[in-house]
Amino acid sequence: MHMATFTIRGKNIEITPALRDYVEKRVGKVTKYFDKVGEITVLLTVTKGRHIVEVTVPVQGVLLRGEESTMDMYTSIDLVIEKLERQIHKHKTKLEKRFRAGSFKTEAMVPPVISNTEDDNDEYSVVKTKRFAVKPMDVQEAIMQMNLVNHDFFVFRDSESNETNVVYRRKDGNYGLIESGL
Repeated sequence: MHMATFTIRGKNIEITPALRDYVEKRVGKVTKYFDKVGEITVLLTVTKGRHIVEVTVPVQGVLLRGEESTMDMYTSIDLVIEKLERQIHKHKTKLEKRFRAGSFKTEAMVPPVISNTEDDNDEYSVVKTKRFAVKPMDVQEAIMQMNLVNHDFFVFRDSESNETNVVYRRKDGNYGLIESGL
């Protein structure tokens, strides 16, 4: 098994050799499911007593992402791995089909998350802008990708109509599709 490469960053926490070792051992577990894994990014943050772990694992064009927060960093790391493994198992057959079909060529980027706060002057302030490549895929693939990155919506290009569309998760647990074009 090849060793995965890691970028481990800490915010308000020192990344000790013991902690780095633990992250690499635990997070490295998810690499056994795939032939090729890109650089794994792990962000450890301590804020107001919460120990937050964010893990991003790029795998052949799919982005696996998990976040967990507890009162203890080691517990957060364990829980985020459980979460990622559940995601992998849940989407296992779909992922296998995708990789076999070779339909994932380039890294799928995460859709932008736009949050707005209303100002006195009635203007919305955009606090974050993300650019990403809109990949051609079908609706099923877009929903799977949205679930893998734990987002409530996902922007994609429909592989048949070539239109830019959006899938989203509804409050009732079902999915919606917003199609562009006339």
